[in-house]
Amino acid sequence: MKRELKPDELLLWGKVAQTIHPLGARPRPGVAIPPPSTEPPRAPPPVAQHWSPKPLEPGRLRRLARGREAPQPSLDLHGLTQDEARQALTRFLLAAQADGRRAAVVVTGRGVQGDGVLRRRAPEWLAEPHLQGVVAGVAEAHRRHGGDGAFYVALKRRKRG
Repeated sequence: MKRELKPDELLLWGKVAQTIHPLGARPRPGVAIPPPSTEPPRAPPPVAQHWSPKPLEPGRLRRLARGREAPQPSLDLHGLTQDEARQALTRFLLAAQADGRRAAVVVTGRGVQGDGVLRRRAPEWLAEPHLQGVVAGVAEAHRRHGGDGAFYVALKRRKRG
């Protein structure tokens, strides 16, 4: 189904159509140009900012996937609402860092059709400013740790002081 052209698109198309000349002997009907709008141009709506956390270092990802670096503890977000999951994730990561942990597994699940809300939103939450001092990197977990329904989260060392 085609959508109708907006007034500014019609204006632009009209200008383009005036510069076109038919190749054949048959002339084509012109496109009517709408009168220019008297209202001031609107600012474009703000674009939703997409957060993405820093990727996990390749060597560290390999060590986690092969089990050479223990990605414990783990947090399972199944059955939680978005707000509950976000709060639980923040508490969990702060506690894990305070315990001196260097990596954790966050299980979000895949969702019914592989596009679960928690799976989509968790990387955004991990990239939020209040977790910048905690999260060093994020990557999809190996199959044995939950596969595409889980994330490895590398934790930064806690600052002493």
